[in-house]
Amino acid sequence: MSESQFIVNFSDFLDSAPGRYVLAWEQRLLDSVVADIFGYHAMQLGMPQIDTLRENRMPLRCIALDCSPVGPIWIEHDNGDRREAALVARFDELPFASQSIDLLVLPHVLEFAQEPHRVLREVDRVLVPEGQLVLTGFNPASIWGARHWMRRIGVRPFLPRSSQLIALPRLKDWLKLLSFEVNRGRFGCYVPCVRSESWLARWSFLEKAGDRWWPVLGSIYALTAIKRVHGMRLVGLIKKRREELRAALAPAAPVAQRTHRTEEAVSVQMRVSREAANDTLTNAAHG
Repeated sequence: MSESQFIVNFSDFLDSAPGRYVLAWEQRLLDSVVADIFGYHAMQLGMPQIDTLRENRMPLRCIALDCSPVGPIWIEHDNGDRREAALVARFDELPFASQSIDLLVLPHVLEFAQEPHRVLREVDRVLVPEGQLVLTGFNPASIWGARHWMRRIGVRPFLPRSSQLIALPRLKDWLKLLSFEVNRGRFGCYVPCVRSESWLARWSFLEKAGDRWWPVLGSIYALTAIKRVHGMRLVGLIKKRREELRAALAPAAPVAQRTHRTEEAVSVQMRVSREAANDTLTNAAHG
């Protein structure tokens, strides 16, 4: 059997038994992740085989697919109490205003992007402050990741050959440079590289064992990050202004005092220099 009969592209992988296994795990996880994220506009980039926003309660949900030669295409229809839309556009040039999206889900997008850094910068541009980003991808530090690397020495590939697996620490560094704060993550899919439903069922006991004993070796990872925008306060100019005001309130001239005592009263006379004659002040106190 030829190599092309096993793996041709990502769509072929998702149609296979391991692909359906991955879709089922990601669907369960994303349903629980996006259910508690609130806002107005939510968007999924790529991978139409899965509805990552079906449990989300935002009024407008959108899925963006790969670009079309004729340019961006917007298709919209009503679905009960909210609107759903499909968009065809480039992932690194999204036709949205800056800071207009509350939630973005990228299932396996960065692995197949020619320039994943540009996609992340575009995601940072369209997300609102405190907006959330959800990512999924294949874990290079797993059994599936090791099998994908071994294709270089002639081993039959298990994952799509065009995928460029991104290690989780590197992805966290990219997000940190864009001022994203990683909120939480999860690993899953611990079965070996098998291609049949029967063998997947036989190895299913590894799901619970992997979550407990070797969680970071899952073949799939999911990551949630929050876009942080830090503000600033200018305190130097205010402090300098206060010092100037304090200096302006200093007395204009020295004051001389003279006291007269009698048996009936005590009088106090205050005199200033001739230069400050206009500011002369005389006080008297009677006991």
